[in-house]
Amino acid sequence: MQLTQYTDYSLRVLVYLSVKKEGKSTITELADFYAISRNHLVKVVHHLAQQGLIVTLRGKNGGMTLARRPEQIGIGEVVRLTEPNFHLAECFNGDNNKCVLTPGCNLTSILYEAQQAFLATLDRYTIADIINHPELLPILFFPRSRSKITGYAASS
Repeated sequence: MQLTQYTDYSLRVLVYLSVKKEGKSTITELADFYAISRNHLVKVVHHLAQQGLIVTLRGKNGGMTLARRPEQIGIGEVVRLTEPNFHLAECFNGDNNKCVLTPGCNLTSILYEAQQAFLATLDRYTIADIINHPELLPILFFPRSRSKITGYAASS
């Protein structure tokens, strides 16, 4: 199973905002830091705001911040909110399942069990668990780009 780029970017936005404690962040700031498409981030940020994970403010002093503390944002929750589906195989999609083996195949139940174990593992962790890794903070404190990003804090 591979998570979509959309989910990956969503998690990256939440990690960045979790570490940055002072002020709001902008889409441009995030796009520059991660060297990813600003246009794609606009969609991600909009969706995260709709889901209540971040708060956005438009205008001159606009930007975004987390809507909840990092320890209150589950990774499993984010994945469920951002993945379009969990169709591991054709047989998971009832509308488009054309596999002739489905009526007698046990693969569906095996894959479903594996999927539930995957999600249960993600449910044990939060964004705080991601940012509480000593090797992550220097990357965020000393970004690759020339622009200095300020206002970071190592603890929540």
